[in-house]
Amino acid sequence: MISPMENLARLQVGTVDFVAPDEIKVLLDLDAPQSVAMNAGRPRPFPRINGFVLLPTENGFIVGQVTWLAIEHSSFPKRKGMQDFGLIDLPFPLRKMSISLLGTLVNESTREEAKYKFKRGVHTFPGLGDPVVIPDAKQLRAIVESGTDGRVLIGHCPLADNAEVRVNPDRIFGRHLAVLGNTGSGKSCSVAGLIHWSLDEAKKLTGDKNPNARFIVLDPNGEYSEAFNNHKARVFKVEPNQEAEELLLNVPAWLWNSSEWSAFTQASGRAQKPLLRRALREVRSGQRFDDESQIKLKVRRYLSSMIIGLKTDLREQAEKNDATKFGYKLASFTEDLNALADQCLEYSETIRGLAATSLEITNSSYASFNKGGETIVYYKPFSQEPVQALVKNIEITLNEIGGLVIDSGFGEDTPAVFDPLILADHLEHLAQAENSPQFFDFLIMRIRTMLSDPRMIAVAGSHKEMSLVDWLESYIGGDDANNGNVSVIDLSLVPQEIVHIVTAVISRLIFEALQRYRRNHPDSKVLPTSLVMEEAHNFIKRYRDDSEEATASSMCCQVFEKIAREGRKFGLGLVLSSQRPSELSPTVLSQCNTFLLHRITNDKDQEMVARLLPDGLRGLIREIPALPSQHAFLVGWAAELPILTKMKSLPNNLRPNSDDPDYWNVWTRTNDKGEHEDRFVDWKEVSDEWQEIDLGEDGLQGTEIDAE
Repeated sequence: MISPMENLARLQVGTVDFVAPDEIKVLLDLDAPQSVAMNAGRPRPFPRINGFVLLPTENGFIVGQVTWLAIEHSSFPKRKGMQDFGLIDLPFPLRKMSISLLGTLVNESTREEAKYKFKRGVHTFPGLGDPVVIPDAKQLRAIVESGTDGRVLIGHCPLADNAEVRVNPDRIFGRHLAVLGNTGSGKSCSVAGLIHWSLDEAKKLTGDKNPNARFIVLDPNGEYSEAFNNHKARVFKVEPNQEAEELLLNVPAWLWNSSEWSAFTQASGRAQKPLLRRALREVRSGQRFDDESQIKLKVRRYLSSMIIGLKTDLREQAEKNDATKFGYKLASFTEDLNALADQCLEYSETIRGLAATSLEITNSSYASFNKGGETIVYYKPFSQEPVQALVKNIEITLNEIGGLVIDSGFGEDTPAVFDPLILADHLEHLAQAENSPQFFDFLIMRIRTMLSDPRMIAVAGSHKEMSLVDWLESYIGGDDANNGNVSVIDLSLVPQEIVHIVTAVISRLIFEALQRYRRNHPDSKVLPTSLVMEEAHNFIKRYRDDSEEATASSMCCQVFEKIAREGRKFGLGLVLSSQRPSELSPTVLSQCNTFLLHRITNDKDQEMVARLLPDGLRGLIREIPALPSQHAFLVGWAAELPILTKMKSLPNNLRPNSDDPDYWNVWTRTNDKGEHEDRFVDWKEVSDEWQEIDLGEDGLQGTEIDAE
């Protein structure tokens, strides 16, 4: 039986020649393997970049990873025994390698079984002259298969005797994952595979019952529509295929908050945004009044707001210092009071009396003059006593109805149902009341134009009675995931003008829903959910912080930045897929704790990824440009150490539709099997669909406008 010391001597390949905190240099022995090691139990490539070596210690081994290999020309040959002293002193090549330290392989072996456990971190550094050995098969597997609860198999490590690479879903999905790599490197298949393999493993434990899992895939290119058919995914599209049981993508405008409306309308910060927020508050609140008691509450709220406004104006002497603006406000009050009187029949006479008093005060200071054929209206300073009397009468009326109401109803961000077309009309009314309609013409016109566009209505309109509950159950998933585990939201046909808005709204609603779920849960438990963002560089794009006006793109990025910072606390994990990490928001990337790095060739992208890795791991970046497809480095929280992984293969029917265009097959009219296949072109059909021309059964244009 071979002794442990003899075994180490058999596996030794070199000695430590240089020691630094971030690098260890090793001088390889003359008889160390040149390309294939035969002394580790089975043939294995050695030495290899990113391969593993061990440095023996008192309680196990220090684990190192090879970062570079080189030849050093010595002025004389290295002698290992008496037999070598006959060599002539001539220049002799010596091989060297550099390794970075990864952790410690603790020896927990017994007499019956060899057993090892890998732990991150190194307590003591090796000394000069310490031996360096190559690991055997069990040690390699202990290194690569380290970690707790590796429940999901995602691939194998070709550098470690094809050891299994398993991940803990709590780690890989719980603290945000970034899948980065060039087009064609296998990103999309890796993303789809992680979802498939996780659900498949969960199903093994749940039996016939569906796992209580939730994956929401934001799909800008329409690649994932058929990738999860085996999991009965809910697929949302602008133009759904009813036969395939696809659903209509609908993100009603009443779900949008004030920031999203501001980005959509391009409202300016100083004047337009405050009035837009006010209009949203009032329109949202107005939709809840449909019976007599609610109408009475509406009157109370309006009169309460009126009292507060008038008292503020009196305190600031606006009736004298800014008489024209004050006069327009009174005129608006008069119009609103008459409208309320028509709705609240019980107090109609009293409210009309207030309107008459307001009109009388307004007319008392009314004045006008003619300028260039146009009548200019203005108001002379008002007397304070009549205004105070009006305030007193309003207070008396309020007491009769039920008293002052400080609450102003729904906030501008509350997802209360309203007709978005009413918003433009109400905004126009408020602008006229503020005597500044010219500053809001473009804003109002933009709202009306955008909401009259059939492409916008298809996505943002309310096609049927859909409540917030219905929307959340459809897009996030029902109780116990009874309607499936995966939602695929196809954004490919969403109009470019609102694609960032729609993406931001969906992501924000998911985040806020999970926030409220935890708050309402009796034990403050979270509902684990994964939000997948494909082509993330288009939606989480870095932006300038010093810009005064928020664009739709920057607003969308800010939503994901908030999710990246706070999502983990509420059970929402991000899975980002991108081919341009250098264009991603640094805030979001810095919050990702796990990276799956496929082939990256762009130097700027490599620099960005290098900044995200610890100093000791930056040598990995040099190998990333040469990675073949389906290979990736797993780095970060989900892996105890960086692992080169050959990802598991997915069947063709479960892969995203992201194949390269088949130029040669089209040119030669053949398919992959060598059979004849034509690729016909009918531009008439394309143009009719593009121009929204409906062709009847007889080929006649059903909706084309008559030129005459």
